Amino acid sequence: MNFEEHVAKAEFAAAGIPVPEGRVVTTPAEAEAAARALGPVAVKAQAPAGKRGKAGAIALAESPAEAAAAARRILGMTLGAHRIKRLLVEKRIAIARELYAAVLNDPASQGPLVLFSTLGGMDIEEAAARDPQSVRRHPVDILAGFAAKDAETMLGGLDLGPAQALLADLLVRLYAFYRARDAELVEINPLALTRSGTLVALDGKLALDDGALARQESLAKQGLAEPLTGLEARGRAAGLRFIELDGDIGILANGAGLTMTTMDAVRHYGGRPANFLEIGGDAYTRAKPALELVLANPNVRSLVVNFCGAFARTDVMAEGVVTAWEELRPKIPVFFSIHGTGEEEAVRLVKGRLGVEPFDSMDDAVEGAVRAAR
Repeated sequence: MNFEEHVAKAEFAAAGIPVPEGRVVTTPAEAEAAARALGPVAVKAQAPAGKRGKAGAIALAESPAEAAAAARRILGMTLGAHRIKRLLVEKRIAIARELYAAVLNDPASQGPLVLFSTLGGMDIEEAAARDPQSVRRHPVDILAGFAAKDAETMLGGLDLGPAQALLADLLVRLYAFYRARDAELVEINPLALTRSGTLVALDGKLALDDGALARQESLAKQGLAEPLTGLEARGRAAGLRFIELDGDIGILANGAGLTMTTMDAVRHYGGRPANFLEIGGDAYTRAKPALELVLANPNVRSLVVNFCGAFARTDVMAEGVVTAWEELRPKIPVFFSIHGTGEEEAVRLVKGRLGVEPFDSMDDAVEGAVRAAR
């Protein structure tokens, strides 16, 4: 779950991470009043989207009138799939240096990763490409945690002067916040070192692990639901877990783990998955709407059906898909991989009614689908 900047910053402040004084507004008149109280301000669109500045969704205002004009221009804009309904009007900060700090889930180390860079204000990928030594990475042993000594070691040699102790303390607080809030990502970019020698989080991103939302009930109420595509909304209405992707190989599999494994295999063999779609042991009851969802994407050029049964019988699952295929009569090639309980019956069913020979391995089925999509 993602959050707007003002929510992230309120959480940062509660965790002892300094943020600028600001107000959330919804009208130009409120923006004008905020600027009158705060002085020169930044007027910032509230949406969980990057590159707001490049999109013209952040404006600097010297006066209340300029703040009102900026609000009139930004309110109603669309960033990605988000229409701007709220603004954060913040007191301007005298910046001496822009830095970067984050804690995120790292697939490579399979744990938390603390990041720090002296090149704040730009994408971390750009910063790493521009100066690899400027980006420090500290994989965290989640049992040992992340302490001040770890932060000091991480920051060593960056010529940060008196700010190093403040930064070490901030990184420790940021990691503690990441753990306490079950976050997937906590990011400050830019993190300002002010002319008076203090640190202030000028921007903030926060994303929580959806699996932990029940433990973060009060915060989750302030989150934003992911915008759904038309097909995703249709899948939700049908009770199906469907995510539309930008590839051309459709995927039908039973269980989330097998579905993701199939997607990884498609990537491994040079293809691009068109969707995530999990159908379980009751696939025979929902195979038709599931297949209709996949086929409704005009980019789909081939389909992988991957079933693996333990308690659920693969012949029952295959019956649902085969019946749906006979009704819908799609023209794209289909590649089956079927293993587990009821496998022999399922293979005979697919061969007998569709004239399609299931593959002996998932890899062979996926390779076939990738070749067909080309």
